[in-house]
Amino acid sequence: MVEYITRRLGLMVPTAFLVTVAVFLLIHLTPGDPATVILAESYTPEAGAKIHQDLGLDKPLPQQYLLYVGRLFHGDLGRSVRNKLPVTQAIGERLSATLELGFAALIWSLLIAIPLGTIAALRRGRALDVVASGLTVAGISVPNFVLGILLILFFGLLLRVLPVGGFVALGESVPDNLSRLIMPAIALGTFGTASNMRFTRSSMIEVLNQDYIRTARAKGAGWWQVVNRHALKNALIPVVTIVGLQVGAILEGALVTETVFGWPGVGKLAVESIFSKDFPVVQGIVLLSALSFMFANLVVDLVYAWLDPRISYS
Repeated sequence: MVEYITRRLGLMVPTAFLVTVAVFLLIHLTPGDPATVILAESYTPEAGAKIHQDLGLDKPLPQQYLLYVGRLFHGDLGRSVRNKLPVTQAIGERLSATLELGFAALIWSLLIAIPLGTIAALRRGRALDVVASGLTVAGISVPNFVLGILLILFFGLLLRVLPVGGFVALGESVPDNLSRLIMPAIALGTFGTASNMRFTRSSMIEVLNQDYIRTARAKGAGWWQVVNRHALKNALIPVVTIVGLQVGAILEGALVTETVFGWPGVGKLAVESIFSKDFPVVQGIVLLSALSFMFANLVVDLVYAWLDPRISYS
């Protein structure tokens, strides 16, 4: 197991390197000039040239990239163009809000998807299965920003039972924090709920047709005992793969959701940084997102062995 983890961590190095190359080139080749954003109406060619010199943008791209990678090896992601803060500090100040939103969405997804997917598989072809399948199609089809706007219109403006946006830290007021968390978490987690429900249902149907399930039933075990002790763990293996991808995609999904609800997380920071051409912050966020995907996939592989002891990494 240790050898496997070491090998996987070693494979992350070239992957992270390719990510830095791709992100660096894509960002620096996009149209626009950070100097025009920083200086705004006071922009002059001389002042713009001074900004370029301060940011190192006057150097050739290969030299800029080598300087960037050199800073990465020292744990330095650079400084924000907008507010001169270290990128690690700028991201760190927003990360807790994004993690809170992301894991709330993930918990919402799992609490709804696994029970409903399991029950739909057990009631295959019946009314509950049809309703669950319809909800799955709707959840996958509706974009999270559309769902977010609908939630705001219905619960925030029509019924006035939930705040339409904003953020209150958990340490300041738990009720205010949770009331503002509900709608963004639902909007962000609905697609994952639908996907997890679909995979749970299909996987459970496949497992329930296996010989060992029929053997357990022939020995007199009840349906719920069979499901809980024998079927569910094996049925969750493909679901774990999807959940791992969803954990890695927390930052990606938060880009739109945080903007819609005014949630001050890393996703909203990424949108602001893209529009202001804040290259170091965008690079840091994309690198963080790539690393989260890689570590999530590693954790998923390790969870496989817990769900199915037949899986070995030796």
